Amino acid sequence: MADMENTFDKIKGDAKSGLGEATGNDRMKAEGRTESAAAGAKDAVQNAGDKLKGAADGVKNAFTKD
Repeated sequence: MADMENTFDKIKGDAKSGLGEATGNDRMKAEGRTESAAAGAKDAVQNAGDKLKGAADGVKNAFTKD
């Protein structure tokens, strides 16, 4: 599940990129895109970790005797 901090960082990056686009500031636009992409990557890594943990728990539970 997406972390709230990552979601905030993505929104902030998108806003910064949009402001850079609107003002013609290429540096701000690039920084915003970078921040947004980094937040998306962090989300992807966290989601993959959550899925892996779920799979590991499933395997562990399959071998647990009642």
